[in-house]
Amino acid sequence: MKLFTSAAFFLLAAAPASAFVAPNALRQGHVSTTAMKMSAQEPGAEDRRAFVTQTSAAALASAAAATGAAPAPANAAASKMWTKVDLPFEDTLYDIDFDSPTHGYLVGARGAFAETNDGGVTWEARSFSNLDAEEEVTYRFQVVSFKDGEGWVLGKPTLMLHTKDAGKTWERIPLSPKLPGEPTSVLALGPSKAEMTTSSGAVYVTENAGRNWKAQVKETIDATLNRISSSGVSGASYFTGSIINQVRDDEGAYLAVSSRGNFFLTWEPGQDFWIPHNRGTPRRIQNMGFVEGDIHKGLWMTLNGGKLFVSPTDPELSSDSFEFNEANIKTGGYGITDVAWRTADEVWAVGGSNTMYVSTDNGKNFSFDKSANSIPGNLYNVKFFKEYNNMGWALGSNGLLLRFTG
Repeated sequence: MKLFTSAAFFLLAAAPASAFVAPNALRQGHVSTTAMKMSAQEPGAEDRRAFVTQTSAAALASAAAATGAAPAPANAAASKMWTKVDLPFEDTLYDIDFDSPTHGYLVGARGAFAETNDGGVTWEARSFSNLDAEEEVTYRFQVVSFKDGEGWVLGKPTLMLHTKDAGKTWERIPLSPKLPGEPTSVLALGPSKAEMTTSSGAVYVTENAGRNWKAQVKETIDATLNRISSSGVSGASYFTGSIINQVRDDEGAYLAVSSRGNFFLTWEPGQDFWIPHNRGTPRRIQNMGFVEGDIHKGLWMTLNGGKLFVSPTDPELSSDSFEFNEANIKTGGYGITDVAWRTADEVWAVGGSNTMYVSTDNGKNFSFDKSANSIPGNLYNVKFFKEYNNMGWALGSNGLLLRFTG
């Protein structure tokens, strides 16, 4: 059994340096049944751009199907609330963060790394003096996190970088080879303090800029699941895989999906172990997250086939199963890769073929937004910054960055 101890430390001597989820398939097959509350059956998978120009009125869609006639176009009903931002590269983007309303960083594939000093209107490519050009393009920078001028970057192959001066200089943080799993996220928490997670479910905190990391969870997820193999969670017994789509809420609670997409897990600060939960449907989980960044306000879950479900508030975190209600979102079968709450009522979803959808009733009903309709590629991440007047960003393939303009 792979054990962590809450008092255990990884002793890591930081070496000074001046340096700074490939997305899954986006369109999936259709499955006919689910154990959760479902909305009305959506039309069969059609070409997305043709589909979204059709009316959303159920009666007209049914009549058209019966007569073979195409429904009337509804382009006037589609919103356009995002604007494309020019970038100095065309690589897939993975993360964006700001430490002030004007200063931020953007990271992506092939060593993509850019900085803005005007709130994201313009971006300049950046590089690291201790990484030559041939080495830098081998890294896929997946996470960037800043707080009060102190920042962290995490890349693959495993590379962790840290700055104390808003990115003017960087140091490389060596990580122990005994670390359980691969690092999956890092979050800046304050001066010399950060939180790191791994693909085995480990959660660590450092208070000395990465020189020591203290474990917050007592054992790996596979050890926990094998120990409680009779938990009643389908797919959890004798689990030997890793977790994906690991996300943190504003208060430090975590949510993770098994690598097979057949169950999910939650963890809150103070708990010794992760708690597994049934997905409640035969469809594979694509991604999960929190309603308004708070586990107690509910969870959202996307499934293959372009399905989106939202749980009620105050879910029972100790239960094997959650109640989820299906959102009314017509995707034409294209997968939804990310969802984010801009306000208590306004919700945005993004996905394959650069689809964008907006809800104004807390995720119950969604309408199409055509901001990226004419741009080839896929969107992978949508993010809003409450502390900076709720500015929003959507990130995708081919260097696609969209700024929320409302």
